Amino acid sequence: MNTLIENIAKRLVDVWRSPDVPRRGHTYRCQCGRPIFFRNSVCLACDAVLGYEPERAEVCVLERGPTADTWRVLGDSPEATAFRRCESFNMAAGCNWLVPVAHPSALCISCRLNRTIPDLSDPDNCRYWRSIEIAKRRLVSQLLALGLPVRSKVEEDPDRGVMFDLLRSPPEGPRVMTCHGNGLITLNVEEADDSIREKTRYEMREPYRTLLGHFRHEIGHYYWDRLIAGTPWHEKFRALYGDEREDYAAALRRNYKNGPPLDWRDRHISSYASVHPWEDWAECFAHYLHLVDSLDTALGFGLTADDIEMEVEPFLLEDLYDPEDPDAARALSLVNSWMELVTAMNELARSMGQQDFYPFVISRPVLRKMHFIELVVKNARESAESAVMASCAGGGPEVAQVTAFSRRAWK
Repeated sequence: MNTLIENIAKRLVDVWRSPDVPRRGHTYRCQCGRPIFFRNSVCLACDAVLGYEPERAEVCVLERGPTADTWRVLGDSPEATAFRRCESFNMAAGCNWLVPVAHPSALCISCRLNRTIPDLSDPDNCRYWRSIEIAKRRLVSQLLALGLPVRSKVEEDPDRGVMFDLLRSPPEGPRVMTCHGNGLITLNVEEADDSIREKTRYEMREPYRTLLGHFRHEIGHYYWDRLIAGTPWHEKFRALYGDEREDYAAALRRNYKNGPPLDWRDRHISSYASVHPWEDWAECFAHYLHLVDSLDTALGFGLTADDIEMEVEPFLLEDLYDPEDPDAARALSLVNSWMELVTAMNELARSMGQQDFYPFVISRPVLRKMHFIELVVKNARESAESAVMASCAGGGPEVAQVTAFSRRAWK
């Protein structure tokens, strides 16, 4: 089975530099042939009802199901899975994801990760929550496609799951801090206010600050706990990122007092990554997700290297964490193609008087860290698949579930 990364790498080989490119034009298309997008719940051209089906990783055209308020994907057989809308569809979140009728929760896989949502009697909170859920759904869809475990700490896995508290700072204080701890990700919902977020970005001298960036960084902390701590990867992590047993509070105080080391750009993706090995991992994890999703989106819209007349100094195999890994060449192709894309995108942003699309530099030490993350993610998924297949070697619903999962993750 191909991983999501392997799938993108294959498309890079087949498409990125192919003289005969099958242009898809848009990631999704309606039955009427018009483009539809990740957040759509209705086609604006033909009024077809739409919904995002996480198992297929697709925005699908829907038709009425066998009972009231149920739906089937258009073209599926009468015996196929019936769905209902996520309970958040008619709320401020406007969630367009689908839930199998047989599932015990009324919420989709993304919305049931929430433990706390903001007070929706406040119109500002409604607006903030909608923006936050759009970003979170983008995160969750990518995690599922990578084959990473996504289980609700609220409803499904209280010990090892993940959940979100979406909180707003009270007028009298204290200010809610965006953070992660033991599977709980807390987000200050005021980060959804562009003016507040931009003011914070400026005060903290950050080149970039977005809701999706927050989610990708904090989920990186969660997966450090799940994929690194106490595993065979732990000592390898320390050799590459540093020893996380360093006093975290002291490291933060030192950073706020003295600033980052002068040479941080040589070894880290951001100044904040230089604070502590945990932050270095979380920052690299977020940028790994940035890279994969952006390049996958570019390919989905039919962009190829022929569209970008840009030469960049490519990384070499020996720049990777493990040049001997069987997928090393694919990983290298992924990063070098990304460098071409973002160089062009940065120039496009400048032509509009905007900040750079990607205001960061990937150094060779950072590339090694990101390749390490790719290997950890790949290993985690393959280990989970092997365990499930071994436990249901005789067939049955578990095998069908793995087959559906594989279709979703590496299509």
